[in-house]
Amino acid sequence: NKEIGIIEKGFANGIQFVHGKLNIGEAMSPPLIRHVKEHIDPTKTVIIDAPPGTTCPVIESVKGSDYCILVTEPTPFGLNDLILAVEMLKTIGVPFGIILNRYDIGDDCVDIYAREKKIPVLMKIPFDREIALLYSKGLPIIGYKAAYDSEFKNLVEKITTLI
Repeated sequence: NKEIGIIEKGFANGIQFVHGKLNIGEAMSPPLIRHVKEHIDPTKTVIIDAPPGTTCPVIESVKGSDYCILVTEPTPFGLNDLILAVEMLKTIGVPFGIILNRYDIGDDCVDIYAREKKIPVLMKIPFDREIALLYSKGLPIIGYKAAYDSEFKNLVEKITTLI
């Protein structure tokens, strides 16, 4: 019975956008996440962007999803967080795959883990200063780095096949 935040909705380039904005000082975001998810149109492809980790907001965000993409980096720290996320997703029964970000700056620990656990590595993105610059400006890779347009299209096809 207490307002903990607001839900904002909008459209851009034919895509609906919905997000929750937690009030400053509020600690419990799962109720807000549940309300945001009430706006999901089950007839459409929906992307839910969740924070990293295995906290309650992450669990609430991915619960009930058809598929989860885990983005990690090939470092011992990335592997540790990945292992925790994999266990969480197995527990709640959501299928998943991995995108390896900045794959060329670390070691092969994530590749080895994925191979041993039979987890699909859906895509590998190299360290690229131009990608980092786009990200810092809030711009997507698609449309700005032509080589990735087909990569992300292939990603969607892979996930569609898996689910």
